[in-house]
Amino acid sequence: METKANYVAVGAFVLACVIGLVVTILWLAGAQYSQEYAYYQSYFKGPVTGLGKGTITRYNGIEVGRITALEFDPSDPQRVIVTLQVQPNLNIREDSVASIDSQGFTGGSFVEITGGTASAPLLVAKEGERYPVIRTRPSTFAQLQQSAPEVVAKLNVAASRLNDLLNDDNRRAIAHVLANLDETTATIAKRSADIDATIANANKAMANLSAASNGLRPTLEHVDLTVQKYGKVADDADAFINGDGLAQLSDLIGEVRRLVANLTQFSDQLNRQPTKLLFGDRRKGYEPKDSSNGGDAK
Repeated sequence: METKANYVAVGAFVLACVIGLVVTILWLAGAQYSQEYAYYQSYFKGPVTGLGKGTITRYNGIEVGRITALEFDPSDPQRVIVTLQVQPNLNIREDSVASIDSQGFTGGSFVEITGGTASAPLLVAKEGERYPVIRTRPSTFAQLQQSAPEVVAKLNVAASRLNDLLNDDNRRAIAHVLANLDETTATIAKRSADIDATIANANKAMANLSAASNGLRPTLEHVDLTVQKYGKVADDADAFINGDGLAQLSDLIGEVRRLVANLTQFSDQLNRQPTKLLFGDRRKGYEPKDSSNGGDAK
């Protein structure tokens, strides 16, 4: 009786657990299906390799939804319309951008939405659009694919120029230069003792030159003092020329000239009449006769 009772209890417990699990699954499924989503569309030009229904959609790196549909654009066969199912509370802005990215070189592709600025208005569907359309930009891989031909062309040009640089003549010239360089280094190695002696002599000469310069320092100071004195003399001369001294010197020269002229005149008179200077002028001058007495005066 006790064994039957234990089996019944265990069976009831297992049944209750199964019922609880089923109820939990149904509840989770109902909550998932009852959740509302926001839908957006993006127009990608070119191949969308790696994308498909159920592909992850991320917003600033966080998973927020899935791709629900991919279809060709009837107006442009080169474009693919991608419908995105995302969380309703994202508040995607008009300046948001969608791109196709991948997790490394070997990882799966996904749609990455880059958030816009807070000042931009919310993105809404325009007239004639089923869902709001998020602007797109080429992915990094697509940009690499577009620039690959140009890169390959530049590499070809570089390789061609390198081949021209390494032709037979240039290789022989380079080999000759390397041989000369090897010979030069060998010669330098043999003359290392002489080079060391030269460096030692140069150091000694520099020391002697330093001592000589220290010995010349008093002479240079005396020369500097002399130059300063000459400078002062030049300043005094400039002040004399530009000041009243030059005018006074001119007046003095004029007085000396007049004095010399007077002395010259005096010397000339002395040479002509030396007695006049010693005795004076004793010659009696002419006196006219008095005609009123009618004869000579007696």
